Amino acid sequence: MTQRVIPLADERQLRRQPTIPQVLSAPTGQLLDSRGRAVKDLRISVTDRCNFRCVYCMPKSVFDKDYAFLPRTSLLSFEEITRLARLFAAHGVTKIRLTGGEPLLRRNLEQLIEQLVRIPDMEVTLTTNGVLLPRKAAALRDAGLRRLTVSLDSLDDATFRVMNDMDVPVAEVLHGIEAARAAGLGPIKINMVVKRGLNDQEILPMARHFRGSGHILRFIEFMDVGSSNGWRMDDVVPSGEVLQRIHAEFPLQPVDPNYTGEVAERWRYLDGQGEIGVISSVTQAFCSSCTRARLSTEGSLYTCLFAQSGHDLRSLLRAGHSDAEVSAVIGRIWNSRGDRYSELRTAETAALPKIEMSYIGG
Repeated sequence: MTQRVIPLADERQLRRQPTIPQVLSAPTGQLLDSRGRAVKDLRISVTDRCNFRCVYCMPKSVFDKDYAFLPRTSLLSFEEITRLARLFAAHGVTKIRLTGGEPLLRRNLEQLIEQLVRIPDMEVTLTTNGVLLPRKAAALRDAGLRRLTVSLDSLDDATFRVMNDMDVPVAEVLHGIEAARAAGLGPIKINMVVKRGLNDQEILPMARHFRGSGHILRFIEFMDVGSSNGWRMDDVVPSGEVLQRIHAEFPLQPVDPNYTGEVAERWRYLDGQGEIGVISSVTQAFCSSCTRARLSTEGSLYTCLFAQSGHDLRSLLRAGHSDAEVSAVIGRIWNSRGDRYSELRTAETAALPKIEMSYIGG
């Protein structure tokens, strides 16, 4: 397992206003972008608010008490979200992930899940920080949710409190994970963003804790998403290094991906105690197989996690455009997509203003 590192720098600035594309008519069906990539996954941010202030996503230096979060009237309604989800399904999307902010802060979220799971052949998943799961897990399961991802960056309480910056103890997230397991929302994926000098000492403790638990721990390279997290290449712990640390104690072997375009590279413990994953957007770009579109809280479509601007679909919905017209716009946007940010990343591109992760979802 060789370590791959590329030189870089950091970046600045906040989100840009979306644009409204011209409405064109086109048939529905499987979409391919300019590089031949299909659209299969839709990530939907249901709120830009969060009960954490994680240093790599919503640092207090930017998202303080005076930050202007979106008013409720700007948010897509559940009916608008479901309408767009059905149009994306007609174009080939088979998986929806609900994100935020913290999606469980969106009131009555289980009602949206009930609507989305009725879309034929659609898999609906959710990513959460886990704190609200003891109250919400059973309702989510009853609404039809079957898969869940929980973000957890450390088992050390002091480190975790520093990273969430809201003095939330790690015990609350572990309690949420157990509540989700008890409700039948498993196996659960646990996502750990690794930042050198902050929580990389927790790689092995996390592996030891979740090994044999039935949950799947995934290590994510610290990325230059948005413009407010102070990203530097020196802070990135390459996935190759993560694997080397774990392999030295628990021998690993690679596992084939579950499906084409899976972002996590899979590895299993040789002794049969489960598997882990690594997500290497910085050091091992997977742009060539990216099948993800992203819908913001207020209905803007983004074709890349590192986008600078989006396309306003909400205005089309609220102006009374037909499904065929909105579907045609979606098709035109995806057909012209050529994003490959992680393949092109340089000091100059890293310095460009980008949409914030808390606005677009992870």
